[in-house]
Formats: sequence, structure tokens, C-alpha cells
Amino acid sequence: MTSAGFNVTSSLTLVGFSSLSGHSSLLFFVFLLLYLFVLFSDSLVIYIICSQRALHRPMFAFVASFLLNSLTTSTLIYPKLLSDLLLSGAGLVQVSRTLCLCQGFFVSSLGGSSFMLLSAMAFDRYLSICHPMHYAVLVTPAKVVLMLLLCWMLPSILVVVTMLLASRLALCRAQINRAYCNIDSIVTLSCGGAEAQLSGIYILLFTAVVVFPAAFVLFSYARILFICLRRSRSFSNKALQTCLPHLLVFFNFLISVYLDLMLRRLQSNRESHSTFITSILMMLVPTVLNPVVYGLKLKEVFTHVKRLLSCRRDS
Repeated sequence: MTSAGFNVTSSLTLVGFSSLSGHSSLLFFVFLLLYLFVLFSDSLVIYIICSQRALHRPMFAFVASFLLNSLTTSTLIYPKLLSDLLLSGAGLVQVSRTLCLCQGFFVSSLGGSSFMLLSAMAFDRYLSICHPMHYAVLVTPAKVVLMLLLCWMLPSILVVVTMLLASRLALCRAQINRAYCNIDSIVTLSCGGAEAQLSGIYILLFTAVVVFPAAFVLFSYARILFICLRRSRSFSNKALQTCLPHLLVFFNFLISVYLDLMLRRLQSNRESHSTFITSILMMLVPTVLNPVVYGLKLKEVFTHVKRLLSCRRDS
């Protein structure tokens, strides 16, 4: 089997870029502007949360951590995407297997971490609205730090094992129909066998462990909605106003996970350009939408954003 596949240093080909070669220059400037917007907006919201003592609360700590993940993911994907668009005019875009595995590790671990951070936000909102008398005791700074470490470390540990398993696989194909690498794509390109099945099972286990908190997120917000229906209108409006941004980002993220699962089923179809375009949108929409939602919909953050931008304009 090993002789039939490629060795560890073999190159993989991102075949979808060939279909964009006629529009590569235009797309390069579009993605460059989007990348600069994501860098500015994510950094601005993170700076405001870190610099304003009034925002040093658990909910905003989770928001800043989530946007930091989004900023890191964008930095890992956008520059490589811009480089590939420039190279696409000269032919197929190639990437080493090692670099593909590294990019897949960071994309998967940061994605899993972001999903767990959304679950932590839901848990924080649930305790704040449904158990306000015990909130200060249940959500202490030490517990917030512990939750942040768990959200970052658990996905990374799980993805490291998945990456090591995928690195041992012999590959019988070398064409990836995505805009970026992920570990599941490499497993899909393998020659099969027991090691490939083990890697596939472990990827499903990782997905289940990370996505399982989605059920808790839905329960938390359903419980919050039930409480709001029984309270005064002013209380309900305030509670729903703080929950709406988290719900928008959560469902946006949930749709991205669903699209990723669909892409895994379509990965075997190497000629499907829709698969490649979907992978771009799956990366593009969340990274652009997240800072917009948290910068505009969280009243406390938006007030400081407006004040900061107005001060710079006046000066």
C-alpha cells in the first residue's frame, strides 16, 4: 500500500483554483480588502474589551477569546489564499503535505475551540439570566480562566492525535477540491485500509466531542426564552438583546459545520467546482460576520466603538 501512495513529503494539488484563473486578479483585491477588514474589526473589538474595565466581565472575556480565534484563523487562511490566487494564473496550486497538515491542525483546533467558546457563552448567559442570585458565586474569574483553557486545550489535544494518524497514511490521490487544507481531506485521499478507517473514526469522535455542546447551547437559550416570557417586558428586552448576537454567531457557525460535513461527502468528486466555492464561503462568511455582529449588536461594545471612531475622526 505504501508503494502505491505518495510519501510524506509529496505535494498535494488544490485543483479548484484553476477554475478561478480568469478572475484571479479581481478576487485577489476582494479577498485582500476583506482580510484587512477582518484584521481591523477583530482587533478593534478585542482592544476595546481589553482596554475598558467596564467590559472586564466573563461574557466579554469569551467574546474576546472567540474573536481572537477568528483573527488567528483568518491570518492562517487569507494570506495563503491570496498567494494561491496569484499563483493560479500560472497553473495548478500545489502545497506540501506537511504544510497541509499544519494548516489543517490549526483550522480544526481553532474551529473546535470556537464552538466550545460559544457553548461557554451560552452557559454564562444561562446562569446570568436564569440564576442571577448565584451568578457571582458560580462564575468566578478562576472558573472563567479554567473554562478558557479547556476550550483551547481540549480541541488541540484531540486534533494532534488526528494529525499524527493522518500523517502516517499512504495517499493514492493528490487533488484537494478546497480553498484550504484540512485533515479530513488528507484522510479522504488515502488508499484506505485499517489506518484510514481509524483516522476516520477518530475524526468523527472529535466532531462529536466538539459539536455535542450544541445541544446544551440550544437548551440554554430555550430556557432563557422561557424565563423571558414569564418576566417583565423590560427584563425580556434586555436579556434577549444580550443573547441575540450570540445566537446569530452560533447559527452562523452551525451552518458552517453543516457545510463542512456536506463537503466531506462531496470531496470524492474532484471536478465539482461548487465544492471549492462552498469551502471559500464557509471560511469567508463567519470571519467577516463575527466582528460585525459583536461590534454592532453588543450595546456596550458598540458604544465604545462609536466613541473611539468619532474621536479619531475629530482629531
